[in-house]
Amino acid sequence: MITVTEFAFTSRAITDVVRARAFYEGFLGLQATMALEFENGHWWIEYELPGGTLAISNAWIPSGHGVSTIIAFEVPDLDKALAEVHADRVPITFGPLDTPVCRMFGISDPDGNGVTLHQRKATD
Repeated sequence: MITVTEFAFTSRAITDVVRARAFYEGFLGLQATMALEFENGHWWIEYELPGGTLAISNAWIPSGHGVSTIIAFEVPDLDKALAEVHADRVPITFGPLDTPVCRMFGISDPDGNGVTLHQRKATD
């Protein structure tokens, strides 16, 4: 069994980074705590709020059939979670990925909804 300690982040798919930032930062007044262009033209932008982090990204497209949201759960040991996913033969949908601030990989729930398992890196 994987141990989940908290929500790591919720992420929304966007199509236009400039327009989305104008909405989230200009209209809603959120302040970006990270803006990372991780691949040519693909952005990951985070807004830390009490109780969690909202991320927006144009790395995937919004669904025309409803909400395009990723839920990420924080785990204390990503390698252990990965071993448990392999042992239970749960398909991995992406990763593992290593970023400057975290490591993560994706799986799907029984209905095909994306779930990300996430571990923050230690800060100095």
